[in-house]
Amino acid sequence: MNTATLSALAEPNRLHIVELLRTGPRPVGEIADELRLQQPQVSKHLRVLSEAGIVEVRPIAQRRIYQLRPQPFRELDTWIESFRRLWEERFDRLDDYLQMLQATPPTDGSNE
Repeated sequence: MNTATLSALAEPNRLHIVELLRTGPRPVGEIADELRLQQPQVSKHLRVLSEAGIVEVRPIAQRRIYQLRPQPFRELDTWIESFRRLWEERFDRLDDYLQMLQATPPTDGSNE
């Protein structure tokens, strides 16, 4: 797991930018308007996201269009899946244990 991805996504404005870009590529100005941030602030956040490999930029004339790169999210999904499997195994064991307890007749502590 690339920690740069998690570090970049930890900042709320950058996470909001990623959520916006999830619907498709956008120019910097549109991102700034949507998030009600100044364009220089958005550019700094996009630079961090770009350095982390989360977004890529396409220049079209004077505009810069940003879009998400799929690879970091695949890596994040793979990393999260390892935890999901671990917890599912633990829940399965807990379920087996609870079923065993239910199948065992209760004892009242008497020797009759």
